Amino acid sequence: MNAAPPMEAGEVVWLRTDEALASAGRRAAAELARRVGLGEDRSGDLALAVTEAATNLQRHSVDGALALRVAARGGQSDVELLALDSGPGIAELSVALRDGSSTAGTLGVGLGAIRRLADAFAIHSVPARGTGLYAGFTGPSVAAPSSVPARVEIAGLTRPISGETQCGDTWAARGEPYGTDTDDEPSAVMVMMCDGLGHGPLAARAGDEARIAFRESRAGDPAGVLAAIHSRLRGTRGAAVAVARVDLATRRVSLCGAGNIAALVMGDSSRQSLLSTPGIVGHNVGRPQVYEAALPPGAALVLHSDGLRSRWQPGDFPGLLAVAPALIAGQLLWQAGTHRDDAAIVVVKVPS
Repeated sequence: MNAAPPMEAGEVVWLRTDEALASAGRRAAAELARRVGLGEDRSGDLALAVTEAATNLQRHSVDGALALRVAARGGQSDVELLALDSGPGIAELSVALRDGSSTAGTLGVGLGAIRRLADAFAIHSVPARGTGLYAGFTGPSVAAPSSVPARVEIAGLTRPISGETQCGDTWAARGEPYGTDTDDEPSAVMVMMCDGLGHGPLAARAGDEARIAFRESRAGDPAGVLAAIHSRLRGTRGAAVAVARVDLATRRVSLCGAGNIAALVMGDSSRQSLLSTPGIVGHNVGRPQVYEAALPPGAALVLHSDGLRSRWQPGDFPGLLAVAPALIAGQLLWQAGTHRDDAAIVVVKVPS
């Protein structure tokens, strides 16, 4: 049996707030909808959601962005919309989500209609900091489902440095064991975060090679996968890389990394860091060290590059762990990210 493919970072279309945000968002959404075969009616629903989200950003945010991407998981290919802003937040979410209300005061459809039209929906708002919205639109089944178990929720997000179109930061995830002739559900999940040194095409090449090595490696432990990536990245400019394994039965995380990748178990008001050793994968990596931590029910494993500031605290985002991993990733990237570097984040949740 051929192994199902891992989940990987893909193209993300980022659109910042300006006068043409709604029309630019609709064009990008139409192209992604065409790729996954959403169909005319669902494409129209997606366009309406993009229009309302864009209008809300322009009317209410100090600064904001739309992010659109295709995500393949569980035999489905989805178009996902994230609307992220810095602004006053929403004081009464229950009122804003009433179907037929309009937070923009113009379209008359509002956030409630986005929730009704989407196949998956989540919203998170912090007063005086901003709001994040997630909406997923499910396309037809894809030929090869992801190797990640359906009960594990994983989502990642990337964003290139301002002025670049290619991102050197990337991520991937797969079930473990991987590439074996068994129909049993994987007993663990392996996750990789890579930060290609610098930015632009050469950094993106290092990230691409890291994903290939991760995809092809049959090692069952983080140190073994990191060694495979180290070998593959020789001849590139190198990268900071961390590989984590989540044992689904024991809810234990083990991590092996080199370079400045942040890895932590995030609770409602706590964070437990898992360290990486100094080094540049592909050039000089010392003796690998593996660090472990528990992943309690309700917590999430978060890995991110240094395109996000490391001093953010879970207590700054009350209620964030209750929403979908895609929105957790979006809120953390938007609120803690910097535009002076490529950025990537991946979030793993294992429901109890």
